[in-house]
Amino acid sequence: MNISITFRQMDASDAVRAYATGKLAKLQRFLRRPMTGKITVAVDRRKHMVEARISSGGEHLEAHDVSDDMYASIDRVIDKLERQIRGSKGLQRARRHDGDGLKSVALVPEVVATVSAGAKPAAARRPKKKKAGAKRATPSR
Repeated sequence: MNISITFRQMDASDAVRAYATGKLAKLQRFLRRPMTGKITVAVDRRKHMVEARISSGGEHLEAHDVSDDMYASIDRVIDKLERQIRGSKGLQRARRHDGDGLKSVALVPEVVATVSAGAKPAAARRPKKKKAGAKRATPSR
């Protein structure tokens, strides 16, 4: 696991560095492959901005948050990344378990044997009866 933290427009703080590193390290338990993480922490006009990017194998996820408190921004970014990891993990699981869905099954037309005999069904042999008193409709002009 490789985590790097960049501070912009602020002094580097060991407390913020340890807090962000500890929170991001907890995301490794959701991933199968070793994670590489980059966190950028910045202050702009009393707004604390946090950007985080993680890579694990072929997955690349990122999140961004701005708030009045640095620790709250870090928490929100970690929650966003965790939600993205869980969503992508569910998608992978669905693809793996649903491999024999309609898309992967080759549709082969079924051959239905039909028996054709000279005789018609009884309903087709009977002539249709006309109702008594029914008049033929004439088209109106």
